[in-house]
Amino acid sequence: MVAGFGAGKTHAAVYRAIARKLQYPAQNVAYYLPTYDLVRNIGFPRFAELLDGLGIQHKINKTDADVVIGPGGGWGRVIFRTMDTPERIIGYEVADSLVDELDTLPTEKAREVWNKIISRNRQKKPDGSLNTVAVATTPEGFRFVYERWQKNPAPGYRIIKATTESNAKNLPDGYIQSLRDSYPANLLAAYLDGEFVNLTSGSVYPEFDRGKHASTEAIQAGDTLHIGMDFNVQRMAAVVFVLRGGKPHAVQEYTDVLDTPAMIALLKARHEGHSIMVYPDASGKNRKSNSASESDIALLKQARFQVCVNPVNPAVKDRVLAVNQLLARDGLGVNLDRCPMFVEALEKQSYDKNGEPDKSAGLDHINDAGGYFIAYRFPIRKPGISGQRELRGFV
Repeated sequence: MVAGFGAGKTHAAVYRAIARKLQYPAQNVAYYLPTYDLVRNIGFPRFAELLDGLGIQHKINKTDADVVIGPGGGWGRVIFRTMDTPERIIGYEVADSLVDELDTLPTEKAREVWNKIISRNRQKKPDGSLNTVAVATTPEGFRFVYERWQKNPAPGYRIIKATTESNAKNLPDGYIQSLRDSYPANLLAAYLDGEFVNLTSGSVYPEFDRGKHASTEAIQAGDTLHIGMDFNVQRMAAVVFVLRGGKPHAVQEYTDVLDTPAMIALLKARHEGHSIMVYPDASGKNRKSNSASESDIALLKQARFQVCVNPVNPAVKDRVLAVNQLLARDGLGVNLDRCPMFVEALEKQSYDKNGEPDKSAGLDHINDAGGYFIAYRFPIRKPGISGQRELRGFV
């Protein structure tokens, strides 16, 4: 199922997984999501909601990442695995599998994950019927899903397409219009209409214009400094923003800093007397800096910086859209003299062959740093969707 945002694809996948489990209680089902954060925040709640609605006993086991179903667990398990670690797709067998957002992976990684998933689908069904693997995803350019299901489908591969409009009666008022207001035409074709379109060409930040967005603002006494930060050993980057009338201005940058302790020392030395708020890469909570015992984010907190970070990073496309939306509204200023690398990166970063912002030219670190602040303070707003309403649209 290839569909736009809000078309009901995740609930369709969950519904199918439970239907297969009830059809073959003695066999297990696998459910795959890109990361464990999505397993915890999307997978477990959606399964619990639907199983509760059906009156089916179940127990969520977060340690083993599965849902045990039926009285006393007698109907077996739904096994959850992530696609960010393909090497963990081993050591179990299932009869059916569901794969959520497969197309968010780069093509070669998706191919590796797919091959591992189908190798796990080998529990024999009592009626001799075939094992199945179903995918529910938003299209992300001409990647693996396009190649396998649209361009060169093998026997037994079937594609179902759905638009966001097809589920409009079950979506909040204004949801579809909010997408139209936030996304350019080529992305609307993918994220609203569920079509495979070219997302791999052009600039990542086409809205940036150094003439339009040039700023002469600088750090003044008493300014609170808002610092977007990207963690990379020997390549740490930070962009310093100040707010003028609610509008952010990039007024200083730091690139190629050794590590987090070095960045902390630099900021304290250069900006003594200023209140500092840091908007870091959320994955820093899991990383170590310079073999220290503390995580990068813990080090920032110990330095008495105010740290503003969500539990997980926003999707890359949402961060990019947040920056472009702010630029399109003339809502961002950049001091060209004090932020030359940020200016160059905004002008030059392009998409790679997988439709992701290119990392090979070294322009990603400073853009990521600035983007973390913008995505936190000026995020793309997506109306919430009731899972139950989306499910009714599918049923």
